[in-house]
Amino acid sequence: MLHAMIRFTRYSLLFSFGLFIITMLPGVPARTADLLQITTEKSGSLKGTLTLAEQGQPIPWIVDTQDYPGVHRVLGYLQSDMEKVTGGRPRLNSPDNNPGRQAVLVGTLGKSPLISRLVSRGKVNVEPIKGKWESTLIEVVEKPLAGVDRALVIIGSDKRGTLYGIFEISKRIGVSPWIWWADVPVRRSKNLYVSPGRLILGEPGVRYRGIFLNDEEPALGRWAVENYGGFNHEFYEKVFELILRLRGNFLWPAMWWAAFNADDPENPKLADEMGIVMSTSHHEPMMRAHAEWKPYGGKEWNYEINAGQLRQFWREGIQRMDGYESVVTLAMRGDGDKAMSDSTNIALLEQIVRDQREILADVTGKDVTEIPQVWALYKEVQDYYDRGMRVPEDVTLLLCDDNWGNVRRLPRPGDPPRAGGYGMYYHFDFVGGPRNYKWLNTKPISRIWEQMHLCYQYGINRIWLVNVGDLKPMEFPISFFLDYAWNPDQWPAESLPEYTRQWAEQQFGPEQAGVIGEILTRYTRYNSRRTPEMLDADTYSLTNYREWETVTNNYLDLLKKAEKIKIQLGAEYLDAYYELVLHPVQACANLYELYRTVAENRLYASQGRAITNDLADRVEVLFKKDQEISDYYNHVLAGGKWNHMMDQTHIGYTYWQEPKKNRMPEVKRINLPVAAQPGIAIEGSDKWWPAEDGPAVLPEIDRYNQQTRSIEVFNRGQKPFDFIVHPQSDWIICQPDKGSVEKQTRINVSVDWESVPAGRHQIPVTVSVPKGDVIVQVIINNPGYPDPGSFEGFVETGGAVAIEAAHWSNAVETSAVHWLSIPDMGRTLSGVTPVPVTAPGRTFKDISPRLEYNIYFTTPGTVEVQAYFSPTQDFNQTGGLSYGISFDEETPQRINIHQNDTIPDWKYPVTWNEAVARNIKITTSTHRIEKPGPHVLKFWMVDPGIVLQRLVINTGGLKPSYLGPPESFQTGHKEE
Repeated sequence: MLHAMIRFTRYSLLFSFGLFIITMLPGVPARTADLLQITTEKSGSLKGTLTLAEQGQPIPWIVDTQDYPGVHRVLGYLQSDMEKVTGGRPRLNSPDNNPGRQAVLVGTLGKSPLISRLVSRGKVNVEPIKGKWESTLIEVVEKPLAGVDRALVIIGSDKRGTLYGIFEISKRIGVSPWIWWADVPVRRSKNLYVSPGRLILGEPGVRYRGIFLNDEEPALGRWAVENYGGFNHEFYEKVFELILRLRGNFLWPAMWWAAFNADDPENPKLADEMGIVMSTSHHEPMMRAHAEWKPYGGKEWNYEINAGQLRQFWREGIQRMDGYESVVTLAMRGDGDKAMSDSTNIALLEQIVRDQREILADVTGKDVTEIPQVWALYKEVQDYYDRGMRVPEDVTLLLCDDNWGNVRRLPRPGDPPRAGGYGMYYHFDFVGGPRNYKWLNTKPISRIWEQMHLCYQYGINRIWLVNVGDLKPMEFPISFFLDYAWNPDQWPAESLPEYTRQWAEQQFGPEQAGVIGEILTRYTRYNSRRTPEMLDADTYSLTNYREWETVTNNYLDLLKKAEKIKIQLGAEYLDAYYELVLHPVQACANLYELYRTVAENRLYASQGRAITNDLADRVEVLFKKDQEISDYYNHVLAGGKWNHMMDQTHIGYTYWQEPKKNRMPEVKRINLPVAAQPGIAIEGSDKWWPAEDGPAVLPEIDRYNQQTRSIEVFNRGQKPFDFIVHPQSDWIICQPDKGSVEKQTRINVSVDWESVPAGRHQIPVTVSVPKGDVIVQVIINNPGYPDPGSFEGFVETGGAVAIEAAHWSNAVETSAVHWLSIPDMGRTLSGVTPVPVTAPGRTFKDISPRLEYNIYFTTPGTVEVQAYFSPTQDFNQTGGLSYGISFDEETPQRINIHQNDTIPDWKYPVTWNEAVARNIKITTSTHRIEKPGPHVLKFWMVDPGIVLQRLVINTGGLKPSYLGPPESFQTGHKEE
């Protein structure tokens, strides 16, 4: 028997195939009640069990002919799902046909006479869903109809409520929403049983929840043309089905060259049938695609000089809407998704909106306030709003992020509610500055959660829309975005790792779900450090903190883990596993190795190393492998089903727009003399000896971190040579201590700590090579303080202290404000933020919320504290979000993280470009430490919405790097 469980609680959703249990805990929104189970074995002790399928024969499904056509269509998908699971295809009968002793009854309140009959006879109580938006009741009912002993009844409060109910059964018998779009197989079982119980789903937390197919060239566009001839109804049926399976309901369609309504008249008809609410993007008003303008004979896209033609163009768009469920985009941007002219005045824009609403009322004959409309405050449009432009209260204000996942504006607490409410337009994909990102998923769900939680808490619940680019390969974040929009209360921050595990289980079963979930989390965190398109040879430091080596090994280690899981999965999972898990890890591991090798090649060329040309060859191999990985995805995976989906270029960017094709980074090649020419390089330096006159000094080794440092002996000629290493103390361990060098050899330098006396020592290590010796100084620090038994905290070493925000020594909270650690939120670990996010700002008092970090300084003097924050924007437009920082009892300094971010309009400053490119915002403060010993660094809450990731204290030895130094040693800390 396959055992698994769904369990809806405030904190988690446990999912897998086989056994499904739905329960409810106190405080959970009324989405679920009583008990409902689907099992693969019949329980003899549970009376009233319904047989959904037995020995591969499903019971019939009954639907009234008068119900919505979309209900009948989706039941066709259900038939296919059931057949995949059980081997048998259930019959679809009308109520007039003999349904059999057991059946599934499906229908919509107010539309299905079958359901009306059940309600009037008192067989089901529909009060919990009556009049609700997109709500569903699923219940086992005894003797619902004459001749039917028992039935599973699925009732929707409206059309989508019914459709969601049907797909809910599909999910619960083990059919992933990604069955087609990611080739996820089902787990087969000939027997399915439903125990007595009742399930209520809905209302959703957000009214309209959807995706935007954008940036669809060359990947999605070429794929759609090759498979469907374009973005026609056959293509969109697959998209609509996916959205419904994910409990979404809203779509901005492909628009670069496509016109949803004009390209195929069946498109809007199918959307309406399947319950998908259509709209048009932020620069396409009145249900017209911008791609329609030139074929229409459009002249100037300028309302001042061409208002008549534009009004007629828009009127025809509303006429074509023809009563279909839609959200109408209002206002106007410049031609081709650009800003309007600088001289555009607000009065003109407000007149445009008034004229558009007159068209709406005239064409539809409806009260215009009853027609869903939206005004997207995208880029410069928000500037119009900030300068005073307003639209009627019934129009939804669609606020936007900065295209990089950081919300720009939220309603201020205390603002009066709007009849049209607020929405948020978010991005997983973007074409624009500082550089495109659209090849792979770079969005950890922790960051999505943090920003969308912020939105929801500030009252944005009318529309959640996310730009998903080509749709693939954004499967995982799309699932989370729509699941979270359905019920934000279900997924608090602490449950995010569990969400990831359960999503992995839904696709691949329970056996490897934990490890796969970890892989998903790690690769998205690694990718979020810097998008692949922004990556180059200079991103990470080659000399400091072994940074390039570490981040590359992070990915290579993850690749080994992912490949090991591949071997353990059944053959039926391999395509899905490659698409959802292995491919992004494989592609990025290769990309990181490529750029690290480029960095080494360029440095080694400057040093004349013999290995330089080998590294140039290696870069060529890795560049070719990148293409091979994409070719496999396009041409071999799933029999070539996804050809073109990996056509996005990602190597060789020189400005915001992509190159037309991937370009291998420039490498260096050198000529070598025949004779051996030894050279010595050390960790932490780009210099080499004996070319340098100054001393070769390795970075400090201390007893807390017990680092292993490295010396590289390299050849600058063609003939090999021998070397011998002579440490001038038995405390120093060098491995190897002798050998022959053809190209280069790394010597690892460590310390026998049991033999080292207290104090700071400088020990020479002589590396003997032909034509002379090189002396490398090894600095060993073995302080007798702090005593681990008397101090718990971080210890200064190497002239710096690095602290992960989540590793506080003490969290001071109040009854109104708490500190929340968001798992995997940071580039290196997690993020910490004060909650609730709507809390008012604070002043510095003894009882003010703060985080305290115990630190032991070994040297006094002036120090600089660098605070690393997620690149959150000043979303309330109050002049910047602030925090406080202090040591011990000093008066806290108030630091505005946006103090250098003067933004006169939507054109972001250089500081913003740097923050989103690095996915971090760093602010600094200076302090005076009067004496060595224990001290307390205090991070004070001033404004909510700030997410702290790290604190780095420079006491004089901080080296340049991308991520900052590794976290310092923490006495009294036990690894979890």
